[in-house]
Parts: sequence; structure tokens; C-alpha cells
Amino acid sequence: MCGILGVVATTPVNQLLYDGLQVLQHRGQDAAGIATCAGGHFNMHKGSGLVRDVFRTRNMRNLVGNWGIGHVRYPTAGSAYNASEAQPFYVNSPFGLLLAHNGNLTNSEALKREMFVSDLRHINTSSDSEVLLNVFAHELQAACNGLKLDEEAVFRAVAGVHRRCRGAYAVVVMIAGYGLLAFRDPFGIRPLVIGRNDTETGVEWMVASESVAIDVLGFKLLRDVAPGEAVLIDTAGNFHSRQCASKTTLAPCMFEFVYLARPDSIIDGVSVYDSRVKMGEFLADRMKRILPDAQIDVVIPIPDSSRPSAMEMAHRLGLPYREGFVKNRYIGRTFIMPGQAVRRKSVRQKLNTVRQEFAGKSVLLVDDSIVRGTTSREIVNMAREAGATKVYLASAAPPVRYANVYGIDMPTRGELIASDRDEEEIRREIGADGLIYQDLEDLKAAVRAINPSIAFFETSCFDGIYVTGDITAEYLDGVENRRGAGEAEPAAQDEQDEAEGGQLDLNLGSGRND
Repeated sequence: MCGILGVVATTPVNQLLYDGLQVLQHRGQDAAGIATCAGGHFNMHKGSGLVRDVFRTRNMRNLVGNWGIGHVRYPTAGSAYNASEAQPFYVNSPFGLLLAHNGNLTNSEALKREMFVSDLRHINTSSDSEVLLNVFAHELQAACNGLKLDEEAVFRAVAGVHRRCRGAYAVVVMIAGYGLLAFRDPFGIRPLVIGRNDTETGVEWMVASESVAIDVLGFKLLRDVAPGEAVLIDTAGNFHSRQCASKTTLAPCMFEFVYLARPDSIIDGVSVYDSRVKMGEFLADRMKRILPDAQIDVVIPIPDSSRPSAMEMAHRLGLPYREGFVKNRYIGRTFIMPGQAVRRKSVRQKLNTVRQEFAGKSVLLVDDSIVRGTTSREIVNMAREAGATKVYLASAAPPVRYANVYGIDMPTRGELIASDRDEEEIRREIGADGLIYQDLEDLKAAVRAINPSIAFFETSCFDGIYVTGDITAEYLDGVENRRGAGEAEPAAQDEQDEAEGGQLDLNLGSGRND
């Protein structure tokens, strides 16, 4: 997953983009980038690491202009991080274009071949975002009729992208001399929202992965970008939108509500916080049915995403809610870390117990999801070491049994603890006295209770059903093989990035291929 942001303002935009990316930092901690435009010139800085580490005062001074885009990155399915793949990406034909993308193209390899043979374009990295940029550039050139750029040509180009690209994509694009473009795939898998700010000097616009960025930066949330829709904002602040896909179905990624998004965000009309409270409600009812005789003294969340579910579980079960773990926020997410030994060590660095909340008690731990099981096993052991007499574990999500191919860097199926085990086998594997998973239909009902109009969800990591309809066993094998081959690469890559600085600061000139 990644976080994207685009702003057309009436004053310098560099600080807005920086602050917005910090708010979206939870969506990507491997790399960050900002591009702006002033006087027909693109300015860009990007590099490895957190937003606060990538950008210095000198970088921000060079990012002049009243409109621009930003990106924070995690690697997508089957890929290892490479500093050259920090976004935005740039091409200068047929016009200067800068693109940032959240998601994953499932037909990127086929598109690369088309680019080389038919479109006569060269792809420099392994990033599907660069592929997407070149597909859009080619379609824009075809739509321009002699390099005449107008609103109709831009929307025709987006329609061409929808015809050719498969998978999940929420995109922001800077078009030199014209303005900001944003569009979303025909299934709306990855989120994208629109905000507006009416100022004394004019109207300002923002598009972002989550509404929290719009809120924090003082804009007003208008709505989501619809599946298949394109939004075009010119440099004068004029807003245009059009449906560019012939067939659309809203099927948002369920993992956004379970884990990825911030609880204070609203996605497709759903408060993430409220949906997680509802998950706790359904999970408590399931707990009563499956383990009616469990003698539990206290409910403890595994921070942070599970807190709303845990609080509601405690309320419905009539049990005390306590904070039993203290989290170190400066350790990376364990489910995408290479190597089991590193992951086990990371859990201990990431969480520490408040021993008095465990000593002599039967505890119910609540987590948002269980992926590899490494974290769960270590946490159960930590609870016992802190003096818990019994340890029950509840997951607000169903068992994760399948790979995600739409922009979340899930482990291979062989690494997923639930891929070939039933719930009793998983319970024994993680060492809990009892284990409860959310039912998938209950999970859907929990989110749908907030917005009943959502008929479908992208739930492939739970049920193996891929909404785009193009995922084969061979494709999944290829993703797993690439991930397995890359498992040993990140350490060496980190050393290279550190040696090179891993950063790029460019003035890209006029952005026109004159």
C-alpha cells in the first residue's frame, strides 16, 4: 500500500504537501517524494525513509509552486524495496507528466511487453507505477490529435488506461502547463477522496488517499472519487470530472477498514472507527457462541488498530477494558519484515507488557488480524511471562489464507499461518488457550452497517476471490516466486541506499518534449 496526495492551491503548496504526507505516513515508511510546478517548471525531491528524514529545509525551498503531488511508499505484492522506485515518476513525452500511484497492476508484465513492442516506450524500473505512467502517456499522445491538449483528450486517455490496465490503482498525475489529474480503478479497490478549501484568494482543491489528510490540512471533505472516475483540476482551480470506465463496481479493499487506514478517516462513506467498533460487536457475539464457558477477567487490545474492536468487545461482554501493552512506534511493521528471527525480535522491541494487567488474570487479547502468526505467538508468550493464567486471542478479521495482489505486501501462502491450518491447529501453533476469528460475512456486515449501499468488497486474502477476475494460479505462483527470491535482498539494498544517500532532487525544466 501507499499514500498519495495532490493539491492545487492559491499559495505555495510545499508545506501543505509535506504536512499531508506526514498524516499519511502510516501508509508507507520506505520512501517519500514531493513534486511541485512553478512557471512551467517541475521541481521534485524524493528518497528513502520517513517524510521527516527525506525532506530538509533546502529541499523544501526548492519545491516552489502552487500545485503539486506527494507520495509515501511501501513495496507492493512480491517486490523488494529499491530506492530507484521512490515516487513520483516522470516522463516528458508527449507532455511533461509526473505520477504517483497507490495499488498494484496485475497485468504489468504484459503491459511492459506492449510498451516495448507496440508503444516504443522503455521501462527503467520494476515498478508497475512506471508502467502505469507510460500507459497513460501513450494514451494521452493518441488522444491529443497533433499534441492539442484539452479536457476531452485527458479523459479519453484515462478511458484508455481503464481499457488496458488491470488491478488496483488510485492515481494522481501532474500534467505540465495544464493541471492535476486524479483517477481510480473501475472497482475502487484503493481509496481516493476529494477536498475543497474556499479562501479569500480563491478555491483550493485536494485529493488524498484518506480523508484524515483533508481534515488536518483544513480542507472540507466533499466526496470519494468514484470507481472509474477521473477528476481534472486546472492550474486556475477549475474542477472537472467524468466517468471514464465503461463498467464499474465499487468493491473497496476490506483490509483498509480492518487495519490499513487511520481510524479517523472516512472511506467510501464509511467511518473507519465506527466500522471497527462494529467488528468488535460482531466478534463479541461470536465469542459468546463459540466459547460460552470461557472465564475471562479482562480484555486487552494489541495496539493500535484493534482498540475500537476491543473496547466494544469488553462492553458487550461486560468485562473490564485495560491497556496491557505499550507500543514503541519507531519499529517497522512486523508482517513485512524479512526473516522470522528478525520478526520475533521486532515484536519484543515493538511491544512491552504492563505486568500488573496480566498477573494472575485470565486475559482476552484482541488483534486486528493474524497474518503469519509470528507476532501472535510472541504476544501470547509475553502475556504468560507477565503472569497471565490463561490467554485467549480474538481476531477482528477472518483467517488470512490467500495472497493479496492489489497493493498490500502480504507474505507467501506458505508463510500465512492459516493457509493450511484450521482454527484449532492455529490455536495450538500460537499457544493460546482459546482462539476466535471474525466470520467473513459478519465482517462485511460490520462495514455495511455504516454504509448499506456497498454491495461488494475486495476480500481476496480471506476467501481467495479476486474481484478483477484476471488472477490465475500461475500469476499467484509468480508473485510468490518473486517474493521468495527477494526475501534476502533488503539488507544489501539498505546498505546501498545508505551509501548513495538514496535521494533524488531534480528541477525537471519545462516538462515539455519540445
